[in-house]
Amino acid sequence: MIPDYLSLDIPESDKPRLVIVGGGFAGLELARNLKNGPYQVVLFDRNNYHTFQPLLYQVATSGLEPDSIAGPLRKVFDGFRDFYFRMVKVESIDYQGKTINTPIGKLSYHFLVLACGSETNFFGLEEVKRKAFPLKKVVHALNLRSHILQNFEKAVLTADPLNHQRLMNLVIVGGGPTGVEVAGALGELKLHVLPRDFPDLDFSDMKVFLVEGESRLLGAMGVEAATNAKKYLEQYGTEVILDTVVTGYDGQTVFMNNHQSIESHTLIWAAGVHGNMVDGLPHLVVEKSRILVNEFNQVENVPSIFAIGDIALMKNQDAPKGHPMVAQVAIQQGRMLAKNLKAVLQGKSMQSFKYKDLGSMATVGRKKAVVEFPNGLKFGGFFAWLLWMFIHLISLIGFRNKLVTFVNWVWSYFTYDKGNRLIIRRFDKEKTSPVEAG
Repeated sequence: MIPDYLSLDIPESDKPRLVIVGGGFAGLELARNLKNGPYQVVLFDRNNYHTFQPLLYQVATSGLEPDSIAGPLRKVFDGFRDFYFRMVKVESIDYQGKTINTPIGKLSYHFLVLACGSETNFFGLEEVKRKAFPLKKVVHALNLRSHILQNFEKAVLTADPLNHQRLMNLVIVGGGPTGVEVAGALGELKLHVLPRDFPDLDFSDMKVFLVEGESRLLGAMGVEAATNAKKYLEQYGTEVILDTVVTGYDGQTVFMNNHQSIESHTLIWAAGVHGNMVDGLPHLVVEKSRILVNEFNQVENVPSIFAIGDIALMKNQDAPKGHPMVAQVAIQQGRMLAKNLKAVLQGKSMQSFKYKDLGSMATVGRKKAVVEFPNGLKFGGFFAWLLWMFIHLISLIGFRNKLVTFVNWVWSYFTYDKGNRLIIRRFDKEKTSPVEAG
């Protein structure tokens, strides 16, 4: 029940009102590029911080603290005039009345931008959704970190061989960048960190499995990158299982379509995402949980609404199935839409969005990474790892976050230590599903 005294309290303005839903990469870039511009900008997000999602796996595997990859949105927009942030969930849209509905009231708009991002896609596997660990939010990473550390503490105490193996086995589903990076980080823990923390455990019993439905890892990258990634993971002792789909999970056993199974209390789901939809749009503009947009990111047949980032599905000759759901697309669409929204008020024509592919990369643990550029340049190993670190470091919000992350990485490199192995908040998987907890 929402108290009656709460309200959105957005003042009237002589500027047209632009409402942005979502403070992820797309929404953040759009709002930044409209600083002190011709619009009253209102940003809604259910959290008061922006999360740098590519490094969530490092929080989950004790490499970083959550506040080093998240930045408060109000600090980002300090000094912006006629800008308002509200930490509230948008429940639905009335596109005909040009209003949005929230638990504490309605707000009218002139233009609406949906930058709601994406959420984990469990492909209809409801029991898997209840019991597996996604990795899309800070709270997901903290749940997983606590769960993994709690399992090793339990493994010290258990005398039952089957339960001991379930506690020591970790299964990751999805061979994209997230799955590969999680597997690599767990391999580092197994080799360099956990044996010192738990000298009474035999870490040859710890098994990390990476299950991928396709015939190779990193499907969006080339064969060479996939081959190198698999080689690097196997050097950590990770068992890579290809051409295999997970069909079920009951909290103890992972079932696969090859009639095999893995005993494990930990299933990490990195197998895909779909758009994080908002109710109220016409059904005809939604396809596979994404919103159909034209070359200007306008929602089809609803010119006052735009969609950018993961939730937007822009089909064209260059991208017949839409652009990839990655940060660079979101950032570039946010930047271009800011230019187009300014052009609208100036009576100028909008420019079509053209995605510039800056390349792909993934790290597979200490001194191991793979990088590919659109010009055909590709390489792996130590230099690729340094480049991966540099790109991710400069992409973090705020000098403090960059400094803290850099210090953590340098400390880890020279000491083989990850200093954030704290069970601050216990997570009970039997009582709360990982998705519900997020």
